[in-house]
Formats: sequence, structure tokens, C-alpha cells
Amino acid sequence: MSKGTYSFTTPIYYVNAAPHLGTAYTTIAADTVARYQRMNGYDVAFVTGMDEHGQKVADTAAGKGMTPQDWCDSMEPAFRDAWDMLGITYTDFVRTTEPRHAKSVQKFWQDLYDKGWCYKGSYEGWYCVHEETYYAESDLEKNEDGVFVCPDCKRPVQKAGGEENWFFKLSEFQDKLLAFYEENPDFIRPETRKNEIVSFVKSGLKDLSISRSTFDWGVPLPFDEGHVAYVWADALLAYLTGIGYGDEGERAGEFDRRWPMQYHFVGKDITRFHCVIWPAMLMAAGLPITHTVFGHGFLLTKGEKMSKSKGNALKPADLCRVFGVDAYRYYFMSDVQFGADGSISLERMVQVYNADLANTWGNLCSRVFNMTKKYFDSQVPEVPAEVLAKENPLHAISNELYKEYDAALGAADFTRAAAAVQKLASRVNLYVEESAPWNLAKSEETAAELAEVIYNALEAIRIVALYMAPLMPNTSAEVFRRLSLGDIAAVTDIEAATAWGRLPAGNHVEIGDPLFPRLNMDAVDLSME
Repeated sequence: MSKGTYSFTTPIYYVNAAPHLGTAYTTIAADTVARYQRMNGYDVAFVTGMDEHGQKVADTAAGKGMTPQDWCDSMEPAFRDAWDMLGITYTDFVRTTEPRHAKSVQKFWQDLYDKGWCYKGSYEGWYCVHEETYYAESDLEKNEDGVFVCPDCKRPVQKAGGEENWFFKLSEFQDKLLAFYEENPDFIRPETRKNEIVSFVKSGLKDLSISRSTFDWGVPLPFDEGHVAYVWADALLAYLTGIGYGDEGERAGEFDRRWPMQYHFVGKDITRFHCVIWPAMLMAAGLPITHTVFGHGFLLTKGEKMSKSKGNALKPADLCRVFGVDAYRYYFMSDVQFGADGSISLERMVQVYNADLANTWGNLCSRVFNMTKKYFDSQVPEVPAEVLAKENPLHAISNELYKEYDAALGAADFTRAAAAVQKLASRVNLYVEESAPWNLAKSEETAAELAEVIYNALEAIRIVALYMAPLMPNTSAEVFRRLSLGDIAAVTDIEAATAWGRLPAGNHVEIGDPLFPRLNMDAVDLSME
């Protein structure tokens, strides 16, 4: 029986560049949650997609001699292929050029127009095409040539003046938003992001231009078809589209079951849109607000944010070719604290791979499976029920693991979740050393103790594989196969599945190739420059 719904999103990614390590980071985090909450008994919705409208997209397409739609269509395989390679189990991939999404946008803004939240006026200020953001002159910086540039991306901005636009009365939500933040302390995480947003809102909110009339690449506003929706007034609504908003067909009723969502996982550079504009839009519509917006940090190489323009935005395939998909996923979830900026390097990736995966997890499986073959003809030994019930160091850690792991992933603390699992894996290695099964095998008098030790080690491996599955789904599936345990993805009650003593005696145990062969840094041919 399902525990209920558990729904969340990544950003709807811009189509101007193929997925890189930063976009993959966000998406793997969301997928880790998706996989775990399915195993935890929830009906999961995981929404991602492509943001295809706006001036930036239109300009990029024109520069390539393509129509905007053709350019967007050409980029879809890059995203879908990357997510397939990384094992991303999204439930809906929303393209903002889809008719169903246009329907969502028009339904939503017609509702806000009817409620009196929109008006027509003219805008005076500056616009950054790259950031898709309007700025007051006081917000801008000047470059060395004295040209006004965007405070975020440092690119030159365009003067926006005299154009008649539709506006959303964002300014009327300043006090409402501050009260909401106070009443819902988990809405913005981590705390550093919350402090930034609160400070921004307290400085004063201006009404938001929600339309453009100087180009037509966007969703026409239903109450004025001479205007298309501003990209953020469009893309944010993909979160609703992805769970059936306005659908009166086969998905009728889904939105009511799933909204509000548990999480939006976003980069810290777009938290302002998700924590100011988005909740104000939802308040105006009379809709509940997502429980948490988690604005994670940037990935840094040599102290700089990764970006295509700096030439340091590696493709996920580059690292997967060296480390494999599961090790790639594990590194970014275990070694990079999700809420903070994370400095990554090839050297550190090799260190984590060898220490956590080759030396601990892979070596554990190899040595215990080999001993099972040597001492028990590759079969899980049978031990009496009273022995299974006995306390032992592995059993004790296992008993506490669900609570710790569940709390960690519920809070999107992937590093803590991985550390909790590694605690058990490391203890199994120590347990084997302490128990010395190679000595127990020398005497018939210690045969029962030998069976107990090998069973306990195999049972702990089974439990580690279950908790590793959201992080490393392929490896965990392979461990389950070698233990003759069936499809790990079919688990829908991980708390029950990880109860001690559920490994059946007599199951065949296959040794197989090493799960994680050690890597020699000198032999790794990949540059992070």
C-alpha cells in the first residue's frame, strides 16, 4: 500500500547548451530521491524538461540559421540521451513548446488576469538576455569600457524602455512573502539561501513584467495575443504541467493529488525566481506552495564556477567513460555537500573511487563472495533462528540505519546518507578481519561459527546494496543478481526489506568480476582544465 505521493522537480533546463556536470548534478540528486522514495513506498512524480522560449533561444536559433522550434527539437536528444545514460527515472519530461504546456500557461495567467493581478503598463529599465532578467539601473555594474553589464553574468544589458507590457502585481506580495518565510522555515534551504532571499524581499519588490511584444517566440497571453509570456512566467508553470494541471483527460485529478510538491531542486543562481516570483504567483492563484525550494551550490574547478563560456563545463559522458555511471553518481552525491559550493577535481574523484568503492564496497563483496565459494560451495550458509536473532556489530548498525538514512534523504542530505551506508560497509570489512573466517575454517569445532560469520557478512552486503541502490542503481542490481535475490527495483518497503535475517539460506552466490577495479591516477586520461 502506497504511503502517498512524493513529488519534486529539477529546473526546466535551458536548451542553449547540452547537459553538463552542473545540470547533471541537480538531476542526479533528484533521481536519488526518486529512487529512494519509490523504495520507501511512495507514489513518485519526478518532473524535468526543457525551457524553450524567450529571446535567448530565439537569438541562438537565428545565429545558427534555424527556426527556434527546429533548434529546440535538435537539442531534445542531448538531454534525453544524457539522462538515459545516467539512469534518470523522471516521470515527465516537459517541453515548454508543447501544446499541453501552452494550455497550462494560458489557463494560469487567465485566472490571475480575471482575479485582477495583471495590468498593462510600460517598462523602463534594463534587460539581460542571457539571464532572462530585468534590472533597475541601480542594480547594474559597469565593465572596463564603461558599459552597463548584468550583475550576475557580467554581459552587456539592453535598454528596455517604452515597450508596453503586461505586469504582475508582485509588489503587493512583499509582506505576504515575508510572513510566509517566517511561518514556513523549511521553504528555502539551505539557511544561507533563505537569508539572501529575505534580505532581497525586505529591500522592496517591484511589479514584474510578464510579457514581451517585441518578438513572438513564446506562449501568447490569452487576454492579449499580441504579447507572449515572459520566459519565467512560462517556464515555472512547467512544474504544474508535469503533474497534469488543467488536464481533463487521462490525467484528470492527478494535479489535485500531487500538489503541493515536496521539493524544487535548483541551482542557487535561480533561487530568487523560485522563492520570490513563484510563491507570489501561487498565492495570487490561490494555490498551495511547494514545501521546499533547495538552492544547491555551484560546482567549482580550480575555484571557478563551471560554465561553457569558461571552457570548464565537462560533459557527464567524459567522466562516465573513466569512472562508470554509478561511480560518477556516487562521487557527486557523497563528496559534494548539496547545499554548498563544491570544489571538484579528477584527483579527488579517483581518491573517493578507490577508497569508498574499490577498497571498501567492491573489495568487501569480492572477499566475502570468494569465501562463500571456498567454504560453502557458493551457497548462503544456513544458520539457526536463534543465531539470526543474536546481537552482533553488523546487526546493531543495521537496526539504526533506516532511521538515519531516511532522515538524511528526506532532508536532501546526500552526503550524510552515503556516509551512513559506508559506516555499515566499513564495519563489515572490520567484522571479517576480527572474525577471521580463514581460521574458523580450520576446525570442525568452529564450523557453526564460520557459517554465522559468512551469513552475517552476506546479509550486511544485502542491506548495503539496498541502501546504495538510490545512489548506485546498477551496482546494487548486480549485487542482488549475484546473491540470487531478484529485481532490487521491485522493492517498495525498504524498511521491511532491510530487516536483519531476510537473506535466504541456500541462495547461490556468484563471484563475478570486480565491481570497482582500482584506478591509477597516472593512467586516467582526462583533463579538468
